[in-house]
Amino acid sequence: MPKIHTQDPKFFLQIASPDDAVLVVNFMKQLGTFQKMADKITATPERIERLLAAKQGEAVFGVYEGKMVGFAYFHQKSSAFTGRLGLYIDGFFIDDSMRGKGLGNIMMHFLSKYALDRGCEMLEWACLDWNTPAIEFYQKLGSDCIDTMRIYRLSPDNLAANALLFKDAPKPH
Repeated sequence: MPKIHTQDPKFFLQIASPDDAVLVVNFMKQLGTFQKMADKITATPERIERLLAAKQGEAVFGVYEGKMVGFAYFHQKSSAFTGRLGLYIDGFFIDDSMRGKGLGNIMMHFLSKYALDRGCEMLEWACLDWNTPAIEFYQKLGSDCIDTMRIYRLSPDNLAANALLFKDAPKPH
């Protein structure tokens, strides 16, 4: 993987390939533990590899002095509210021991540039309401919180149960 040099000579970024699926899952497990939601991380290396290979998900790693210390997992999205294309960050994590060194800023700046280079007009993510340090970090970047919405999700079983009514519908291309 090519190195993407940053302002900090000790820190570089590298884009994940499908072969990095295990690393993505490991970082997601660290994020889940930090968020007190470890049991919610059900991703497997096989699922992540499939997403990365299909370009339905992407990841970037932060490497400090040769050690992987951070990552972001993201995908392209669009909004019918704004009519804009964007990137959605689904996982963002900097190792505890590396926080406060500006590495998260560097990664967010990179993701902002990456989004613009892809023709996106927004970068979006979710943050747990109790994570005050992250909220303050995101606010310093100039982000706005959309605090009038809650995120809902159908699990695979409930998704299948809801889809039963349309079992004979044509398949998407």
